[in-house]
Amino acid sequence: MLRDSDVLSQLMRRKPGYSLSQDLYCDAGTYAVDLENIWYREWLYAVPAVEVPKAGSYVVYEVGAYSVVIVRGNDGEIRAFHNSCRHRGSVLCKTKKGTNPKLVCPYHQWTYELDGKLLWARDMGPDFDASKFGLKQVHCRVLSGLVYICLADRAPDFDTFAAVAEPYLAPHDLTNAKIAHQSTIIEEGNWKLVWENNRECYHCSGNHPSLCRTFPEDPAVAGISEDGTFPPSVESHFQRLEAAGVPSRFHLSDTGQYRLARMPLLGGAQSYTMDTKWAVAKKLGRVTDDTPGTLLKFHYPTTWNHFLGDHAITFRVTPIGPMRTEVQTTWLVHKDAVEGQDYDVKRLTEVWEHTNEEDREVVENNQRGILSPAYEPGPYSPVQESGNIQFVDWYARTLIRAITGPAVLAAE
Repeated sequence: MLRDSDVLSQLMRRKPGYSLSQDLYCDAGTYAVDLENIWYREWLYAVPAVEVPKAGSYVVYEVGAYSVVIVRGNDGEIRAFHNSCRHRGSVLCKTKKGTNPKLVCPYHQWTYELDGKLLWARDMGPDFDASKFGLKQVHCRVLSGLVYICLADRAPDFDTFAAVAEPYLAPHDLTNAKIAHQSTIIEEGNWKLVWENNRECYHCSGNHPSLCRTFPEDPAVAGISEDGTFPPSVESHFQRLEAAGVPSRFHLSDTGQYRLARMPLLGGAQSYTMDTKWAVAKKLGRVTDDTPGTLLKFHYPTTWNHFLGDHAITFRVTPIGPMRTEVQTTWLVHKDAVEGQDYDVKRLTEVWEHTNEEDREVVENNQRGILSPAYEPGPYSPVQESGNIQFVDWYARTLIRAITGPAVLAAE
């Protein structure tokens, strides 16, 4: 098993523009290093806020060794706490989601308010001070209807990302959404392979017949523009929507951790459906353009998203082993949209249900091939796989900085 120093050595010796070494995709030690230095330090997308719609609604999100309860309080605020009782450590919430007026430990019934304060603990004696045994809080922020958490003692800056993303997200009005469908799949592959597969459409024509009805294979749409220029068709799309007050122009953060861009769909398609037309009659949000495309948003390491003119889709990536990753997909529609009248769940979800299953097979084939002793890092296509280059560069920089501090990167 690799340790921090071994992972650092491999990252420092990696060849730019090439995939990573075998150990960085397969080794249990690398997985532990990734968790400690990325997943336990960075802001992570957890759930759409509407998944905890009322006071007492909670969701449990597990990341590595941590179990986190995300709960809406009586004051309407969403908070996050470690799912561990302050008595003897039992989990508080045994189910993945639910609604309770209080958070009650199933072991000895220590009872907590929804804001984490300890309300009741039986027979603890006259000197027991309940105020010292509230639940341990996890950093939690809600951005335009999306809940992010951070497991670090001191969370990195979130405000810069929020200030950039909020104008892009605001037209989609996610606070007035509901969950139409949610699916969770397990991909037998390293989390970085899941991301690399997402960051290019080089593989789309050979693997995604349903998606290719609406999503362009044009690398200018799927990839990263280093110089900020786009083909005339994309540029005119930006200009039309920006003129209508819908932020659309490509934005990549200085660190490379997040990107937002409202990209056109193929041939004037309206939504991700097999017939390319709207999936939901009662549209979510305030985008009135008839062919607005999709707001593509990613935020490493947990989420990529598609915000369309009629509905929204969030994807959450969570590593659950060195070569095992959970991918949760959530379809959001207007809260007043009526199933069977305004939308059909099968029609709404079938493109991405097909695509997710196809991507699972692609990732698992990739992982099996990398396990071969014959594997060695190969070159990314600078035309088709600019997104892969950008992701792997972000991963390497982030891990090097976390292990050594910024001085090593500055000296490169």
